[in-house]
Amino acid sequence: MEKPTYKELLDAGVHFGHLKKKWNPKMAPNIFMERKGIHIIDLNRTIENLDRAANAAKQIARSGRKIMFVATKKQARDIVADAARSVGMPHVTERWLGGMMTNFSTIRRSIKKMQTIDRMLNDGTLESVTKKERLTLTRERNKLEKVLGGIANLNRIPAAMFIVDISHEHIAISEAHKLGIRTIGMVDTNSDPAKVDFSIPANDDASKSIGIIVKTITAAIKEGLEERKNSKSEKKEATAG
Repeated sequence: MEKPTYKELLDAGVHFGHLKKKWNPKMAPNIFMERKGIHIIDLNRTIENLDRAANAAKQIARSGRKIMFVATKKQARDIVADAARSVGMPHVTERWLGGMMTNFSTIRRSIKKMQTIDRMLNDGTLESVTKKERLTLTRERNKLEKVLGGIANLNRIPAAMFIVDISHEHIAISEAHKLGIRTIGMVDTNSDPAKVDFSIPANDDASKSIGIIVKTITAAIKEGLEERKNSKSEKKEATAG
């Protein structure tokens, strides 16, 4: 598994925390020092925790279960959506609808509606409708796609959630807790690391910092998926032989 070095994390600004006055005292063990009123994250702790989180993500992917990526902050959206797509994992990057997980059956209905409109727009069902009606349907589909597109193929609750900025995504985290979904999160100096199962102390505001952590978790998932594929084909060969 490719792991970022201390220097790479430093260059990406992973060590920059928030202003001292915004800190959460529970982050104390992960803080190296204070410089000019800003807390500096201990990158040795980041490396240690990132390693643990990446291993957990790898095992979950290897077992064939889903990890949902959640990041609705502007600077994280594209990075996270691209990363999730690259490993075929669900993602929420527009906004978290309350009940997205705790009321999953309702959300599934909205997804089905989106897929139905899709089908109708493509198979000629709507040839007899007016331009205006078609436009209305297209708009509705695009609106649903924006919010639910990243979870369109999710048929059941994911096994885990990877979150960028656990304070910002507190609703997603509380839903995960209610349902027993494992949580992996980037935790800055203003958040409580105990809120997630696997906390990665890191700057969750800069896109470079977000990028390097997301890349590591994604690489671990990829590795888990590869191992799953290989063990499946080995089993096939064994039964065939």
